[in-house]
Amino acid sequence: MSASSPTVAYLFTTFPKVSETFLQREVRAMLGQGVDVRLFSLWGGGGTFAGVPVATFSKWRLLGLLGIIPWAAVVHPRVFWRLVAGVLTRRSGSALTLLENFLGAGFAGVHYRGFRRAGVQWIHAVWGGGPATAAWILHRLNGHPYSVGVHAYDSIQDGGDPWLPEKVAAARFVHTSTAMAATELQRRGLGRGKVLVIRRGLDAFPALRPLRDRREPLRILCVARLVEKKGLLRQVAVYRHLKGQSFSFTVRIVGEGPLRAALDRKIDEDGLRDRVQLLGQLPSSEVWRQLEWADVLVHTGVVAASGDRDGLPNVIPEAMSAGVLVVTTPEAGPQEAVTEGRSGFVAPLDEPARWEAALRRIVTDDALAEAVRREARRWTEENYDAQRNAAVLAAAFRSGGRQEP
Repeated sequence: MSASSPTVAYLFTTFPKVSETFLQREVRAMLGQGVDVRLFSLWGGGGTFAGVPVATFSKWRLLGLLGIIPWAAVVHPRVFWRLVAGVLTRRSGSALTLLENFLGAGFAGVHYRGFRRAGVQWIHAVWGGGPATAAWILHRLNGHPYSVGVHAYDSIQDGGDPWLPEKVAAARFVHTSTAMAATELQRRGLGRGKVLVIRRGLDAFPALRPLRDRREPLRILCVARLVEKKGLLRQVAVYRHLKGQSFSFTVRIVGEGPLRAALDRKIDEDGLRDRVQLLGQLPSSEVWRQLEWADVLVHTGVVAASGDRDGLPNVIPEAMSAGVLVVTTPEAGPQEAVTEGRSGFVAPLDEPARWEAALRRIVTDDALAEAVRREARRWTEENYDAQRNAAVLAAAFRSGGRQEP
């Protein structure tokens, strides 16, 4: 593999995706590092990104597996029967995880010859589900070295991906963007000695907007998928408490998801229609405009019934970079960036009075608010530079996962 410009096949579930701008920034940064990136989207997506075509996977090509499977059983019996045994003996925590793994296996079966001819030197599976399954099989069939990106979804939700141990074991290195994810992998005995914590990042840092002189009503923003782990129904209960305490505020919630109808009803039931707006999903450029409007970004992450939880949502360091104060729950991931009273504020979601106290300090204490904003910006500049972090990942590709001196 070339020391200066390795050819890396990036495997995504869907690319590009509106809610995953952090991955788009990573790709742009890798191109800036001189990495020859090839983009593959297993489900949807497509088009061209940053001048690079995004190869989509036509599901009609799965019909070709009818001929490939018998051939693979003869030519690669160990790989074939290992896959069969895995399907028969593993219980997947969710139907979606099972389907994603089948999709990844199908992609590998269809594309393994093409990956040989295309001169791919390294495969990077951005997610530990379908993309990592594809990378693992292509490694077994072609010998491609590969790396895996593991997120909380892959390792925690519904007990985690049941095939993750094999995929991590054969990978040259595992990329996580939070210490929380690294700790979870270590707890499960996975990826020992090969986990690299490399954060995401921003292409460029925005101007640090000035603190609003009068922060009443307080402008509160939440950017989140409307799913259980975001704690949105309980977040609305905090707003009900604030209204009962005659606290002056207005809220905008950006995002879509299965809890939209329930959230809408909760807002009406709690008499908050005049205070809380649901804006739906917005493009990245509009999210940044909402950050220009906001005084505060709130994150109310919880542990879902499935076990799923947030690591460090990218909107938190994005807000911190712009001078928007952050209030979050005491979950592990966000606290890697948000330190109480220094770079943000932390309050348990089941203690609305603590949330009220934090928000009142933001309204009334200019000196504290300014000091917190400055420290938050310092943290993002030190930890959330896309080019700097991409350089570490590119070095891992060049060195085959070994730490360079």
